[in-house]
Amino acid sequence: MLIRDWMTTEVVTATPETSMLKVSKMMKEYGIRRVPVVDAQNRVIGIVSDRDVKDASPSKATTLDMHELYYLLSEIRVRDIMTPDPVTVEVRDTVERVALLMQERAIGGLPVVDDEGSLVGIITDHDVFKVLVQITGVRHGGLQVALDVEDLPGVMRPIFDLLREYDASLISMLSSDSKRGGNWREVFLRIRPMERAAENRLVEALHERFELLYWVREKVHEV
Repeated sequence: MLIRDWMTTEVVTATPETSMLKVSKMMKEYGIRRVPVVDAQNRVIGIVSDRDVKDASPSKATTLDMHELYYLLSEIRVRDIMTPDPVTVEVRDTVERVALLMQERAIGGLPVVDDEGSLVGIITDHDVFKVLVQITGVRHGGLQVALDVEDLPGVMRPIFDLLREYDASLISMLSSDSKRGGNWREVFLRIRPMERAAENRLVEALHERFELLYWVREKVHEV
């Protein structure tokens, strides 16, 4: 999955000369937490976050009156509080790589640039959550089962054969490293809603033939 299909393309931006007051107002108006800073050629040269604005704002305990406070804030420019040369990603990067980058850098959003380095979008942790919801098919409901399988060629074939035997339709399949380590994977299957009795028979068959970790209908059922 490429981020170009999930990023926000209509990006609110600022320049180095934009006032902090204006950036703060834009964040509140658009409900955003970060604003890329661009130059005259629309190249990303910085990013300013709501935390940057908060850190640069006077304490509530200040003795300044309202006129002095407003003057002080109006003099602060984005160039004074932004993070210069921020981490950026490209439109052909994968969502998975971007999610890893966000996790490793503790970043909630990244500007997206084209081959010339011009800003074309922004992708945030909220967009990554949307991807997770989409690829898991959770909106379809149904039955989720988790299996422990050896990471060997053809290991999924008997599982698919069993699903076919019980007329089960697969919505999604994901996998991750197994907690048992070694040459094992945890596989998560989401199956389209079936009659309750049919779902129960399927779960029982999976439990008998494979390493069933748990299954989920309304809540997690450990086995």
